[in-house]
Amino acid sequence: MLKKVDLMPESSEKPKKPTKPLQVVRAAGVLLYCNVNINDLGKFFLLMRHSNRWDLPKGHCDGDESFLETAIREMEEETGISREKVTWDPDFQFDLRYRVTYRRHGDQVFDKHVRYFLGKVPKKMKISVTEHDSFEWLPWDPPHQIQAETIDPLLAAVAMHWNK
Repeated sequence: MLKKVDLMPESSEKPKKPTKPLQVVRAAGVLLYCNVNINDLGKFFLLMRHSNRWDLPKGHCDGDESFLETAIREMEEETGISREKVTWDPDFQFDLRYRVTYRRHGDQVFDKHVRYFLGKVPKKMKISVTEHDSFEWLPWDPPHQIQAETIDPLLAAVAMHWNK
């Protein structure tokens, strides 16, 4: 005779409802760099300055816009550099995922997915600052210690990519 066995012991607690998955925010940006001599020995990369931190030209994807379309649009909007001036590295992209709290959404937490691209410009170009306080072309001298959660991992990935 078969005996029914309950593998789930009775509990006074009601089962917890599954929590809703976090809403995903998609964004994209670009690391722009240039060489200042023929032998590629003097690389510089662009950072934009917010009031309290460094960042890269980047922003949220609009609708069904691709990551690359977003990166190009944001680069043009935030730097004034046109897409025609940039040579894109087809072998590099870097994805970063992290949680972020947006005050404008009532301190709601989102899962942010940012994809970065690598673009070369012919020289240290003049930047039209629109959304940032300032900008700076910084010398390429890894390892970098600029912003541990987002920028440093990207720069480390670029260094590995260039040293292949």
